[in-house]
Amino acid sequence: MEWIANPEIWTALVTLTVLEIVLGVDNVIFISILAAKLPKEQQDRARQTGLLLAAGMRLLFLLAIGWIIGLKATLFTVLGKDISGKDIVLMLGGLFLIYKATKEIHEKLEGEEGHASARVAPTFAAVIGQILLLDLVFSIDSVITAVGMTPYVPVMMASVIVAVSIMLFASKSIYGFINRHPAVKMLALSFLLLIGVSLIAEGLGQKIPKGYIYFAIAFAVFTEWLNIRAGSRTKAKPVQLHQPYEHTKE
Repeated sequence: MEWIANPEIWTALVTLTVLEIVLGVDNVIFISILAAKLPKEQQDRARQTGLLLAAGMRLLFLLAIGWIIGLKATLFTVLGKDISGKDIVLMLGGLFLIYKATKEIHEKLEGEEGHASARVAPTFAAVIGQILLLDLVFSIDSVITAVGMTPYVPVMMASVIVAVSIMLFASKSIYGFINRHPAVKMLALSFLLLIGVSLIAEGLGQKIPKGYIYFAIAFAVFTEWLNIRAGSRTKAKPVQLHQPYEHTKE
């Protein structure tokens, strides 16, 4: 029980928990947008399942921490640039985010209501599969970052559990807010584009300080909050985004 009196452990726990929450916001946004494509009765289950799977993946990676650290080793060199397993994962994850965000923006702004109904609407399993792909990228990045902050694996695992518990509590409010305000949903998709670009840049060795990215996101959210407040006073109706899929009950 000596750890209780060790300020270094408590400082690491608080710092890592805050870091997990900040990094988890990206996940919550992505999960919220994907879950909204499902029938209403499945949306809450998809949101909760996605967050729990993200926590489970981080905990598994922490147990296999030696393998995760090994991903930083150089696999090959291209034009004088060393490429590691982590770089490949980040670049693929960034491309996936850019593709998904661009596709979502196109579907919400182009075409008519139900214009994609000829295609099969995403299933619960398909949505969870896409969430898992992104969880893989964020989990590897999160674990490697955590390793650089503390050598105590139990502290890392505790921070993941605490952070996911907080996100599970807050995610419903974030989910509802994003889906109630079309402009916020477009902002959220733009954030995913920004994060996708930053992941590719990091994979190519161009480190973009996350503080810059999150400041830009916070400033955009604050500006949109002012717009929402102004709109509520004038009782202006928000522009409705297109719903490309029409869910039918069997």
